[in-house]
This record gives sequence, C-alpha cells and structure tokens, in this order.
Amino acid sequence: QVQVKESGGALVQPGGSLRLSCSVSGTRFKQLPVAWYRQTAGMARELIAGITVGYTTTYKDSVQERFIITRDNARNTLYLQMNSLKPEDTAVYYCNVAPDSVPLWSWGQGTRVIVSS
Repeated sequence: QVQVKESGGALVQPGGSLRLSCSVSGTRFKQLPVAWYRQTAGMARELIAGITVGYTTTYKDSVQERFIITRDNARNTLYLQMNSLKPEDTAVYYCNVAPDSVPLWSWGQGTRVIVSS
C-alpha cells in the first residue's frame, strides 16, 4: 500500500519561503510522474506543479517562477520550494501521482501552509 507523508508547512509572512517535503513508500516512485496539489477551505483540490520521470516540470500559472518542484529518487521524496509567498498561497498541500498517469494514491494528511503577517 502506498503511503505518503507531507511535511514542512508552517506560518510564514508574505514574501517568505518554505520548502515542503513528501516522503513516499510502497510504490515505484522513480518510475512515476508526481505532483503537488493544494486545497483551500471550500475549494476543490488543485494541481499546482508536476515533475515527470525525466525531470520535466510544469506549473500552474499562479505559482510559476515562484515555486520549484524537485524529486530525489534515491530518497523516494518529492520537494516543493516555495518563494515569494503570498496570502493566496495559504492552503493544505498534498503530493500524489500526476494526473492521467496511474490511479491516484490515497491522499495523505497534507501539510498546512499559512501566509500571513
């Protein structure tokens, strides 16, 4: 069974930075395209960044040039470096496989990011 554990969320001031991590076990992580998603209260979960097996990255327009997705296949870990954070980045962040690849894993608990002064 696939297990994912997100971490690194915190309260941060606007303009600040955070690095999120997602540790994955129970699956062939290095053979899968993976992604970060986020969800705010009352809204659907949205895809914000993805990275392929070949390390090609894609981003939602609103985070382009501020967020960087990376992966460490040796550690089965996905990262999201978030810079120039804005209040609208406040959300719970999750990792999972990229859409339209293989069936989504069961969602982890996510990690909460709050951007506020």
